[in-house]
Amino acid sequence: MTTSAKRTAPWHRLSEAEAALNRAVAASWVGRYFKLDARKSSFTKELRAGAATFLTMAYIISVNAAILTDSGGPCTVRDCTPVANSTAAPGPECTAGPSPNPGYEQCLARTKSDLIVATAVAAMAGSFAMGVFANLPLALAPGMGANAYFAYNMVGFHGSGSIPYGTALAVVMLEGVVFLALSAVGLRSRLARLIPRNIRLASAVGIGLFLAFTGLQAHQGVGLVGASPSTLVTLAACSEVDPATGACLGGTMRSPTFWLGAAGFLVTATCLARNVKGAMIYGIVVVTAVSWIRGTSVTVFPDTAAGDAAFAYFRKVVGFHMISTTAGKISFAGFRHGNVWVALVTLLYVDVLDTTGTMYSMAEYGGFADEATGGFEGEYRAFLVDAGSTVLSAGLGSSTVTTYIESAAGIREGGRTGLTAVTVAAGFLASLFFGPLLTSVPPWAVGPSLVLVGAMMMRVAGEIEWGDMKEGVPAFVTMALMPLSFSIAYGIIAGLGVYVALHWYDWARHGLGKVRGVLDERRNQVAAAAGEVVGPAAAAEQDDVV
Repeated sequence: MTTSAKRTAPWHRLSEAEAALNRAVAASWVGRYFKLDARKSSFTKELRAGAATFLTMAYIISVNAAILTDSGGPCTVRDCTPVANSTAAPGPECTAGPSPNPGYEQCLARTKSDLIVATAVAAMAGSFAMGVFANLPLALAPGMGANAYFAYNMVGFHGSGSIPYGTALAVVMLEGVVFLALSAVGLRSRLARLIPRNIRLASAVGIGLFLAFTGLQAHQGVGLVGASPSTLVTLAACSEVDPATGACLGGTMRSPTFWLGAAGFLVTATCLARNVKGAMIYGIVVVTAVSWIRGTSVTVFPDTAAGDAAFAYFRKVVGFHMISTTAGKISFAGFRHGNVWVALVTLLYVDVLDTTGTMYSMAEYGGFADEATGGFEGEYRAFLVDAGSTVLSAGLGSSTVTTYIESAAGIREGGRTGLTAVTVAAGFLASLFFGPLLTSVPPWAVGPSLVLVGAMMMRVAGEIEWGDMKEGVPAFVTMALMPLSFSIAYGIIAGLGVYVALHWYDWARHGLGKVRGVLDERRNQVAAAAGEVVGPAAAAEQDDVV
């Protein structure tokens, strides 16, 4: 045997073993159920595809928990501890500012741990159901964009919004139930087609800008953008910040955590540019690992009581956390207020566009779309799974679940069946046992991912018909107002309002033209009928004369 043959023999045996395993699984009930042969796939290919998808979307575990924790969750003023040397009970100010009350901080820490578990469980259950019941290689998890709307527009930062956390969860659950009903009767795809295409595209761009703006701020990002009394926002990344307002007190562009976050941004962006699998998570891992080192200017465990407690929990590394504060907090008490119903309609709108569009895009990309009908195999069950997962997520304390565009990574690896989604679910199951690590991810590690997710959502802007002002202006208003008003709902409402204002005259002319056409047709029919009556009568009169 030659030296080359000796070197390749182990790999050849491994390849043969893999082929034998694939043949055995394909011939088993598992292979027949997931249609491995029919979809020209194999067991090991599906496993690799599932791993690729999980790596590209694993960031959602910490990112979603961090965004939703910004809402304060179930934490209120009652969780604040009394201020030293003061007999007065803590007021609403104890929940505000970059440095909240210690008691409130502890409640936020518990909430974040709960939301990490809630995110993982919702993603695990949704992905597993998508694989088993719909047999599609699509992964589900609480969606980016919808979670930002939930945290910053509905509940507001640390509960400063108009909708309490429990009521917001009820809105999410009701939205899931309505979505489930729409999916069951087949109206879901029809609703998506009612929205003007350019508004749909602009909404995706606007949500991307909203996420990027969030990732640039201090509370949930790198802190590059800060408050300004004269211009509202300005360049920040300051070494000293006003704890009450968040305004820069000095040292612009001298924040150590910002520069660490910027390095993580470059790591992730480079991986994305080179099509590295799992690119979104590498920057988070690098920045987080550096931030875990105590005694540095970028540590997430400062030498304080809260830092010591966080580090003690972090050192456990492995630990299963039971949800204690967010599950079952649903309250329908606030549904008498109009803003609750506006939030419900907005979530429905965003979910219809986001999830339905993603599913059709992935079906087209994977080659299992039906060109004749425009649908895809398993479409009906996939819609039901998606809606049901949202109901479960709300019950756990999290936001709307959606199908992830990162599923394209698994499809690119060859995933064509539900085994890919089941593998993703297995990844989220494993993540449940690493809560101490996931809760210690700092905001300057997560912020770059938000900015890059926003950047990836910009690609659809080129599909907007900018040459037609009747289409381009409403689209621009939609995408501009989302980040500038810090409200996804306001951007959507404004865009649709401008669209109607610019098109109503054309619609009126078209409607009047149709009415005029109908009237002319009726007039011609009457004239023709009259001619038919007059014709025989004239003939009879002519006969009498003769």
